[in-house]
Amino acid sequence: MAMSGRLSSKLSLISEVPLALFGGSGNYASALHIAAGKANAVEKVQAGYFNASSYRKLEVILTTSVEKLGKAGETVKVAPGYFRNHLMPKMFAVPNIEKYAYLIREQRKLQQPEEVERVVKVVPQTMEDKMKQYQAVAKRLDNARLVLRRQIRVNKESGTALYELQSPVTRDELVSEAARQLCVNIQPENLYLPEPFSTVGSFEVPLHLPKSIPLPEGKVRWTLDVKIRGK
Repeated sequence: MAMSGRLSSKLSLISEVPLALFGGSGNYASALHIAAGKANAVEKVQAGYFNASSYRKLEVILTTSVEKLGKAGETVKVAPGYFRNHLMPKMFAVPNIEKYAYLIREQRKLQQPEEVERVVKVVPQTMEDKMKQYQAVAKRLDNARLVLRRQIRVNKESGTALYELQSPVTRDELVSEAARQLCVNIQPENLYLPEPFSTVGSFEVPLHLPKSIPLPEGKVRWTLDVKIRGK
């Protein structure tokens, strides 16, 4: 009988749950107060959650997120003693019976409206779009120069001083630097570079662009001007 009295006392505390635990409003707290205040609810919890569940885990609804257990609003299974001695006194959870489940569901709907799924439609790129991109690239590359700096070493084996790069300049690096320095996105396949640059100097790297793009006056082909200097 003493146990029954303590249980009734604890369940009556549900009406005093801090709103922050539920993220709720005054209406929600009032609803819990009414539900918990009914004598038949107490009897139902007593019979269904402690007396008949002494040797199995209980299903409870978390009113707040509990580390390593679950998030607020989730239904989890816990040991009867853990619920009775820890979760219920601190109002971290309530028994998983319909009246509490309904109230929590309704409250979460009010506090967390359902997210509207956003569908992003991917529109295939047309040939016209590609041509516009090529034209923008060509306009930026006209009279532009890409400058790179490298550590060098002097090779005198051939009788003349040859300034070699300690690390060669690759096609992928030219693509990356064109995007950084010139704000131009070039695909690697648009650059004709049979082998990486290994010496300092000025170079013209042929570009493969559609023939329909008119060449600037005085040019016979599209090129990317590259200047490699020593540090």
